[in-house]
Amino acid sequence: MAMKLKYQAGFGNTFQSEAVKGALPRGQNSPQRAPRGLYAEGVSGSAFTAPRADNLSAWLYKLRPSAMHRPYAPLDHRKTAILLRSGPFNEVATPPNRLRWDPLPIPKQPTDFIDGLVTIAGAGDPAAQVGLGVHVYRANRSMSDRYFHNADGEMMLVPQQGGLLIFSEFGKIEVTPGEIAVLPRGIKFKVGLLEGPVAAGAGGVRGYICENYGAPFRLPELGPIGSQGLAQKRDFLAPVAAFEGRDDKCQVVLKFLGKLWAAEYRHSPLDVVAWHGNYVPYKYPLARFMALNTVSFDHPDPSIFTVLTSPSGQPGVANCDFVIFPPRWQVAEHTFRPPWFHRNVMSELMGLVHGVYDAKAQGFLPGGISIHNCLQAHGPDLATFDKASAAELRPHKIENTLAFMWESKFIFRPTRFALRAPQLQKDYDAVWRGFEKRFIS
Repeated sequence: MAMKLKYQAGFGNTFQSEAVKGALPRGQNSPQRAPRGLYAEGVSGSAFTAPRADNLSAWLYKLRPSAMHRPYAPLDHRKTAILLRSGPFNEVATPPNRLRWDPLPIPKQPTDFIDGLVTIAGAGDPAAQVGLGVHVYRANRSMSDRYFHNADGEMMLVPQQGGLLIFSEFGKIEVTPGEIAVLPRGIKFKVGLLEGPVAAGAGGVRGYICENYGAPFRLPELGPIGSQGLAQKRDFLAPVAAFEGRDDKCQVVLKFLGKLWAAEYRHSPLDVVAWHGNYVPYKYPLARFMALNTVSFDHPDPSIFTVLTSPSGQPGVANCDFVIFPPRWQVAEHTFRPPWFHRNVMSELMGLVHGVYDAKAQGFLPGGISIHNCLQAHGPDLATFDKASAAELRPHKIENTLAFMWESKFIFRPTRFALRAPQLQKDYDAVWRGFEKRFIS
């Protein structure tokens, strides 16, 4: 069952929160003696001298300094080490083919969020702080005495099956299918299942992760749209302070330069009693996205559905755009309404949370993934094309569906695991068979 958690509303705001009254200093970040005997600690999510609009930081007031732990050592977990990858993604040759996968199964053996991670594809390199990795998470039990943090990139979680309770240094966030959560680089957290433990073979949770090595996600510029439309700042939700005071042993897992490392702590790392700043986790309910579309004719570019973007430094070209295709009205006249046949210089990786994607009649399943890389031709399958070409163009509402896309200037390079997985559809190209030669003289 979902919990009744409190949140703070806004995107990019400087928030403040305290779990115990009087734990937050007033007027000074690091006084000689922090309130209630706590330790003051700064966290910088950007270079100190980044422009004010891009500067990300937070002050934490903790039971202990974060530096108080034993050395990290390589994580002794062969399966996770095999399935989890980071850039450069060069372990196998990247095929110039359109690719699609059925949903990856949830393991039957007890598996938490860390052990259930598997990498599908990516580009760039975390050491160079460019590019991204795309993973699938699968779990059937909560993390209790394990914690995770990622020095390689921020993590956008898109749940597809089951809800998560994310307990980070900043507090608790619930995220369920139809929502996303974003966790900044380096912030420690653990992931619980909202429905509690799951019996072996009885199901669990599954979802998608974009590990962003580049500039942190931000709201896109609205240009001629003006101040309204797309995602609004007020609908993003940040946690309020909550902490653990436990003093027993636990394992803290770190992702660093693509490898997993682990350290033994003698206390919970989630010991932040109060905090303030703008470098914080957040969630966003995708149903709050105000979709825009044509009210006349033709088909706008999918960029009109951008929720968040990670800029590349090249104007108008993204390291990664997060785009959704939610329920919406279609009213365009004399127009082929589904996505048209197209070839893009930007590469696309798509997922489906629920329902049916309007460009495919079958084969693209909730929990599945498709990759259409740079200038690979794709578009509607034959059944969708025939139906849309003959449809009476009355106003029509697309309902009960939620698809999304991570689009990037980089080519998505599949991992060896992904290219060998039994869920890879060997006959994906067949969806474009059967189109007849057409020309009316």
